Amino acid sequence: MNKFRENPVQRTLFYIILSIIIVYLLFPFYWAVNSSLKSESQLSMTPATFIPKDPATNNVSIYWKNYKGVFANGSFVRGLFNSLIVATSTTVLALTAGSFAAFALGKLRFKGKKPSLYIILAMTMFPQVTVLSGLYAIINLLNLGALFSMILTYMLFTLPFTTWVLTSFFRELPIEIMQSAQVDGATPFQTFRMILLPLTAPALVTTGLLSFIAAWNEYLFALTFTSIDPSARTVPVAIQYFSGEFARQEPFGEIMAAAVVVTIPIVILVLIFQKRIVAGLTAGAVKG
Repeated sequence: MNKFRENPVQRTLFYIILSIIIVYLLFPFYWAVNSSLKSESQLSMTPATFIPKDPATNNVSIYWKNYKGVFANGSFVRGLFNSLIVATSTTVLALTAGSFAAFALGKLRFKGKKPSLYIILAMTMFPQVTVLSGLYAIINLLNLGALFSMILTYMLFTLPFTTWVLTSFFRELPIEIMQSAQVDGATPFQTFRMILLPLTAPALVTTGLLSFIAAWNEYLFALTFTSIDPSARTVPVAIQYFSGEFARQEPFGEIMAAAVVVTIPIVILVLIFQKRIVAGLTAGAVKG
């Protein structure tokens, strides 16, 4: 590390590469914000401008009506509410069931433990489209509601991921903690709920946030299961069927405004829990 600090060439190269990565990651979001603040005529300007400008005067001109049109669209607002219900329910159920399964797989001894882990890992490898038709037939046969169907099916990719990640965290916890709790008369469930679960809080936050993002952004299942119930559409599907309130052609500016609005809750959650996320990602990386 000292050699890196003393070598100006390496340090300069590092910051150049870091700057390129930051621009590469942030530019799409910046361009979405930039496009959301332009009118239809501003979006048609050639060449495209990096800030909203009036086509006639070339002065900076911000067009706020795209956001007004987004919130005036009832299907989009309803989609936000539906996405919040589905993503929150999926995350809570995945963390609840996944933490129990991870505790058993990480700390308890039973036959078939390794095959169970491999099966869980294999479940994360199936593409969504391969199970879509079978799930749709089952959902129709059981006559389940669209929202409940999405919550149930989203568990197919959030629960295995949550279980697999949490298992590694439970496995790293010292066995002496459980032994001390047993000596004090605690049952396995009390040990899990009162001692082990709080210690895995960073992992719970990390996996929970990733599960929430996956459910919030999911499109294929949502499009399929809401095809006969438009009122249950989540926000990604609502954006696809977005009809402009002001634009007479393809409402590109309003679609970008909707994309920015959808992204803001995720950004806020990451900023709120960033310390927990970092702790969860780095936990278990160093043993000692």
